[in-house]
This record gives sequence, C-alpha cells and structure tokens, in this order.
Amino acid sequence: MTGGRGVSLEMSRKRLVAGSQACDALTSCTKERSSAAIDKPCINALTLNCCLRKLASNNTNFSLQPTYPPLTLIMPLASADVVEALKQLESSSAAEKSTRYNDLLSKILTASSPDTLSPNLIAYVESLLGDSLGIVASRPLLASFVEQFRNVQDAEVKVEVGQRVLVLLQPKVVSYEEQDTQIKEILADAFEIQEDFRSSAKTLQTITLDSSQRAVSDDDKAKVWIRIVRCYLEEDDPTSATSYLNRVKNVLYGVRDKETKLQFQLSQARILDSQRSFLDASQAYHGISFEAVIDEEERLRALSAAMVCAVLAPAGPQRARTLAKLYKDERASQVEEFGILEKIFLDRLLSPVEVKAFSEKLSPHQLAKTSDGSTVLDKAVLEHNLLGASKLYNNIGIDQLGVLLGVDADKAESYAAQMIEQGRLAGYIDQIDRLIFFEGEGSGERKTGHADRVVGKELRKWDTNVQGLAEEVEKVTTMIQNQYPVSRQGFTLTLTTC
Repeated sequence: MTGGRGVSLEMSRKRLVAGSQACDALTSCTKERSSAAIDKPCINALTLNCCLRKLASNNTNFSLQPTYPPLTLIMPLASADVVEALKQLESSSAAEKSTRYNDLLSKILTASSPDTLSPNLIAYVESLLGDSLGIVASRPLLASFVEQFRNVQDAEVKVEVGQRVLVLLQPKVVSYEEQDTQIKEILADAFEIQEDFRSSAKTLQTITLDSSQRAVSDDDKAKVWIRIVRCYLEEDDPTSATSYLNRVKNVLYGVRDKETKLQFQLSQARILDSQRSFLDASQAYHGISFEAVIDEEERLRALSAAMVCAVLAPAGPQRARTLAKLYKDERASQVEEFGILEKIFLDRLLSPVEVKAFSEKLSPHQLAKTSDGSTVLDKAVLEHNLLGASKLYNNIGIDQLGVLLGVDADKAESYAAQMIEQGRLAGYIDQIDRLIFFEGEGSGERKTGHADRVVGKELRKWDTNVQGLAEEVEKVTTMIQNQYPVSRQGFTLTLTTC
C-alpha cells in the first residue's frame, strides 16, 4: 500500500511540473501565515490542482474563501494587453489615472471578444478597487463603470461580472453603497432575462433600503419591494410575495408614483388569485380595468381576468352580485369569456363541452385539485349547476340531482348540504325520502343548525299571499278613485250590495 502511494505521488508531481512556480510562490506564502486563501477567479486548473496537492502534502492548513460566483476550475484569463495596461495604470501618477482608466474601460467594452469580456471587466474592477486608488478617486470611476456596464447586452456577462463585483464591494459597501445598489439592480435585470426570477428576487432583497448613508424615499422602497413581489409571483410563490406586499402597504400612503400604485393593485390581485380568493381577486381585477393610465388592451385583459375569477368563485349571493357588475359592464361583450359569464349570470346550466373549452384558458393554479379530487373549476361548475337546478325545481330526488349534475348521488347531496349550511342555497334535505327541497334565494348567512332554518315554506307562502291581497285592494281603490273622482265640495260614496 505504501509503495503504491509513493508511486502515485511521484507521478502526480511529474504531471504538475508546469505549475511548480505558482506552487512555490503560494507555499512560501503559507509558511509565513498559517493558512492561505485563494480569492482570485483568474486561476487556471493546472495551477489550482498543483497548489491543492502540494499544500496537502506539506500538511498546511489550506482554505478556499467562498466566492460569488463559486470558484470554477476552468475560467478564462484576462487578455495580456489588459493585464499589462492595468499594471501601468496602477504605477502611473494620480493625475493621469482617472482619464486612463476611463479610456481603458472603453477599449475593453469595444475590443474584447465574447470570451474575454467577462475576465477583462473583472480584472478592471479588481484594479479599480485595489490599493492603488483611494475611495475618493475610485468612487467616480466605479460610477462610470456602472453606467457603461448597464449597456452590456449579454446577460451571462452581466451575471458573471455582477456577482464578482458584489463580492469585491462587500467589505467596502459603506463607501460604495450607491454603486452597490445599482449593480444589484443590473444583476436582477440579467436574471430576469434568463427567467431566473428567484435569483432576481434574492438579489433585490440584499439592497440596503434603511441606510444612514443615503436617503431612500417611500417610492424607491415600494418599487424594489413590488419588483420582488412580481418575481416571486412568476415563481408561483405567493407566500414570499405576500410578505413583501405587506411591506409596501406600510409605506403606500407616502407613495406618489401612479405606476407603482397600479403595480401594487395588480400584484395584490394576482396574490388573491393564486390563493384562490377568487371573489376578492375578481373585484381587484375589475377595479384595475377602469384605470385610465393603462392601455385599452390591458384594461380588457384585466376585465377578462375578473370574469375568470368570478366564474371560479363559489356559487352564492356574493358571486351573484359580482357577476351582475361584470355583466352590466358595457365592455363585457368585447371579452371572450362573456359567453360563459352570461350563462352563469342567467342561471343556465353549463354543458361539459363549454366547461372544457373554458378550462383550456386557465392558469395552472386555477386547475389545482381540491381535497375531494376535483378541480377548482369542476367545483365551481357543479355548485353553479346546483344553484341553477334550484331555479327549475321546487324539490328533486337526490339520485335524480346526481344524474343532472353528472356526479354520484352522495357527492350531490354533500355539495347541496354544504351550500345550504353556508347560506348560499336556501332549502333543506329530507334524508328519509331522499329529497331536496329548494326555498328560493340563499341569504348568504352561515347556518348553525336546524333552528336557524326558515320554519316552513307554507308560512312564507302565507306572507306572500297577504302581501298580494293588500296590493290588489290598493289597485281596486285606485281604480275607483280614477273612475269617480272626488269634487272639491266633497261627497259621500255609498256602496250598496244586492
């Protein structure tokens, strides 16, 4: 075993001759200190492999500092001319550095190849934030770099360089807080281009909004938080989105930007939609559809979303009121969902073909399955058809109701009992005779037991008949007065019976 290990180490040393100079330099450094650290991304695979093996063979405590982005074994090196130019810049006089740094940045952005652009920019920023320049001199140069870096078209370059720049700025963030914020915003833009919305949100979360170094207005805070909310919504994470939407609520009174307020309303509607609070979401979308600051096409899209949520909402008096508002909207006929909305508003039964066509337009969260295995749409359609059946029948057998709704009798009875108990359907169930009796419109008030139910249908009919009789007497009296008007002197009208 020992001999094999010696042969292996000897072969490794022979293969790593090319990196021996770098190894010797790093090893001598570690002899002076108890540990060595590598934080440069421009180290090649051969040199890194040599360093690791040689330091391990010397039993030296060796650690790799965490980098952002993580250190990779194969990374392109900066161009030789850029490295040489940076060396000359660092040794030049202070009066020339500002101009020469800006000239070099322009040269890097225009002359670098796609493979060398990232390492060249990283090398430039490392020199910029090095010891050769003070904070006063480097801050305007870094601000100029940020403006130029914002115009880079390649999102991958922005991600690679932006992450490295943030690592370099981290120990000095107090002195470069404005530039740090701008780099994070650029990095978030690049992540969104790559459709990595979660990374974009996490980057925006690190922006310092409560700082003594700079004043951050409520508008700026709200813009950052709203952007985080939208990123989490793109990732279907309404829980994280809600936490940042609540932060916006705390400063909304101080927000003056109309677009930010509109984004808040839209984000709130989307969260309600994703949480299946469809009635509230429908009202929120409908309110957005009246905003004059957005295009007509976007307003119709918001109206369409309001209709979809209204269809998916639980059947009952509250949804009926929401449907009435949408149906009476003069723009409703321009929206594709108007057909199914009209049928639901008029209490017409929906066919499976219509339901299937409507389901193809829904989002994934709107097709999620409930506890009984049915989708949100299936439940909404079943409740609507049950409510529509109550308009057609005074009573119906439970088995016949199941056939009408296209489900088994037990499920039909369960849905009817739930709607009656919640006050969304007026009536009662006779389980002995297996009949369901409907008693008109639901009150919308939750029932707590049999005592809260209406005493009986006959008493309500009696009240209706008494009211009708009184109205008929009033009509007869009016007709008599019109036929025999009373003069100013007055007279007595005597009715005689034969």
